[in-house]
Amino acid sequence: MAGAHYILSIDQGTTSTRALLFDESGSPMRVRQKELQQHYPQDGWVEHDANEIWEATLEVVRGVLTSGTHADHIAAIGITNQRETTVLWERATGKPLHHAIVWQDRRTHALCEKLKGEGKEVVVQEKTGLLLDPYFSGTKLAWLLDEIPGARSRAARGELCFGTIDSWLIYKLTGGKAHVTDATNASRTMLFNIGTQDWDDEILGWFDIPRALLPEVKDCCADFGVTEASLFGVAIPVAGVAGDQQAATVGQACFEPGLMKSTYGTGCFAMLNTGKQKVTSANRLLTTVAYRLNGETTYALEGSIFMAGAIVQWLRDEMGLIESAADSAELAAAADSHSSVVLVPAFTGLGAPYWDPHARAAIFGMVRDTGAAEITRAAIESVSFQTRDLMDAMGADMKAAGLASPQALRVDGGMVANDWFMQNLTDMIDRPVERPAVIETTALGAAYLAGMQVGFYGTPADVARNWQCERRFEPVMVAEEREARYGRWQQAVGRVLTK
Repeated sequence: MAGAHYILSIDQGTTSTRALLFDESGSPMRVRQKELQQHYPQDGWVEHDANEIWEATLEVVRGVLTSGTHADHIAAIGITNQRETTVLWERATGKPLHHAIVWQDRRTHALCEKLKGEGKEVVVQEKTGLLLDPYFSGTKLAWLLDEIPGARSRAARGELCFGTIDSWLIYKLTGGKAHVTDATNASRTMLFNIGTQDWDDEILGWFDIPRALLPEVKDCCADFGVTEASLFGVAIPVAGVAGDQQAATVGQACFEPGLMKSTYGTGCFAMLNTGKQKVTSANRLLTTVAYRLNGETTYALEGSIFMAGAIVQWLRDEMGLIESAADSAELAAAADSHSSVVLVPAFTGLGAPYWDPHARAAIFGMVRDTGAAEITRAAIESVSFQTRDLMDAMGADMKAAGLASPQALRVDGGMVANDWFMQNLTDMIDRPVERPAVIETTALGAAYLAGMQVGFYGTPADVARNWQCERRFEPVMVAEEREARYGRWQQAVGRVLTK
């Protein structure tokens, strides 16, 4: 597009919607953000208003198209989104039939347990790379079809559309002309066969979900349609889409097998590129699509930690041990280095590789002089210990598949500004930790995908050359101390597990 100087990235997350402008060097030039209201109609239920997400998207995009940046300066739009969150809407009107059911929602737990009892989890893992869990979109969609009067018959007649948030936004941006998704978001629905790269008829049959309801699945770099000119003044191509963790993987330029990134936001999501090989985990990790470019699928192993930055919030808001997140590094550094305090942050259960939703948080090893500093250190250390859990599990799965384990870890997210955490992390995993120059990796990944599609950023090799390390942390902790600390962590976890 002549005169186009920027890529616009829409980053639609769980707590907010953001729009960012990136220039030719991949540097963020402007950002607008709007908080998103959470709805909790019942215990364990989490919903969003899909119309609120759409209105917020319009507001933040229009907000960055100011101060001399006109819409015709935008070469393309990239979209990244909270994964698994499920929307069902009328094809003709674009009206949602229900609030969006958020990835955190647990209402379909009983259905998942029923399917496990029928032995279906083996099939789910083999075909989709996932586990039977309410986390994923398939059972959420089945719930909507069951609970909304007439929804099943309307879906069979092609009157309804299902989509994750990327699909919903593209439908609205294109004025209802495009009902599409990308392979990464499709891979998180529990309805998509990641081997055949198509919706799986057997699993669709379990839930009585007609194909007419489902979006077309495209590569991450593709023609997803163009925006209605009335929205921003000119029509802009939507050219790149990926779920948030896959987008961060692209933003961190993890394009080669063995490269791994870990994002430390509210929780932590680690993703390891396994190349063209679909590695099935023996350690309850997820096998997923890292990205699909030019019709070729690259796979990844993924592990999730429920509590990362949320632990720092807990120290501040519930415990009152710190006044701000920045205080945590100073307080942890002041702790007794010989302290044996271990905190297991199972406030909402434990994620990979344990997957125990009934485990609960506990603190072990306190003595009379244990204080705020030791508890703070233990809280931050727990994120490092959980990262090692994931890396050890990934290493075992990679070894079984005949692939090399990751030699370093690229990190992003709010917690990585904490240098004490960075050093503790590298000490605990005994590998270098690399913090990038641009930490907006999720939005940047979506921008890279859109930019590669329209020739703005070149090829993945060009993107990889553009990646820059702001600081590399190297392990200094002696092996005996590292193993003693990790051993105490493993014992503590064993005491809170319920299965």
